[in-house]
Amino acid sequence: MVLGQRTLQCLREMINERTQYRSGPQLVRFFNALGCQDSYGQGFPSRWVYTDDRLAKLNGTPKLDQCIREVFSPASFVGRLNELDTLVVEFNQYLVFDKWRLERDGAELRFKKLDKIEIQEPPAPKQEEDAFLSREFNNVTFGGLGLEPSVVGVLEQRLREIERCYTSGSPLAVILLAGSTLEGVLLGLATSYPKAFNTSSAAPKHADGKVKRFQDWSLSSFIDVARDLRLVEHDTHKFSHSLRDFRNYIHPFEQMVSGFSPREHTAKICLQVLRAAAEELRSNLARLRT
Repeated sequence: MVLGQRTLQCLREMINERTQYRSGPQLVRFFNALGCQDSYGQGFPSRWVYTDDRLAKLNGTPKLDQCIREVFSPASFVGRLNELDTLVVEFNQYLVFDKWRLERDGAELRFKKLDKIEIQEPPAPKQEEDAFLSREFNNVTFGGLGLEPSVVGVLEQRLREIERCYTSGSPLAVILLAGSTLEGVLLGLATSYPKAFNTSSAAPKHADGKVKRFQDWSLSSFIDVARDLRLVEHDTHKFSHSLRDFRNYIHPFEQMVSGFSPREHTAKICLQVLRAAAEELRSNLARLRT
């Protein structure tokens, strides 16, 4: 199997952080189990540089298949198979451009060769998606989160603008604004409660093991830490990553290459993520104060 650069970049994120956070020494052990003979020490490159280099060497060899199977191994997701399926769906969004699909059948993973590129929006189990969208939120506010009043004002103004974009039939605007607003909320919360966010097991780290500065965190990291701190529920965490993926289409070239066409339904999910996050963060904030 030979994968394109974008697919390899997605796989790197899955290895380094998304399936689990792997430190420098853990990455060395991971790739040594695939036949590499590396050691961790002074002069070790950044985690992403190291992982990119190793994946480039595995690309096109049977070891790459083994690598993917290990990353998405169901045995590593006991009690969290829904999370595994979500990650597989995300990975398949890139893998499809290489005319492959990863499928899970119980505890087994298999690769399916495709005859053509099949662009699909990341699906969610219909029942779970319907349940998420059916949740009702009245008087959504970002107050009570310990954020600066001026920041709260900006966030709530954005929410009103997002709602206007939704009712006026502007799905792309909803998606992009909802993604940046969610990131702003989580960054503000992390700034207000730095100890909780920095000590989370999901906090992104440099190669030397030090936690990155908040301004260097990705939206994906903020989402995963919020879930790790039990600030958001499972469905909100899951659909937040869908919002994060859609938000990447802020770049016209990305949208063109992927063939992504935003729909009202997609915008509805993104708006619901923002509403759910605001409600759950406020309800669960006491966890950070104990």
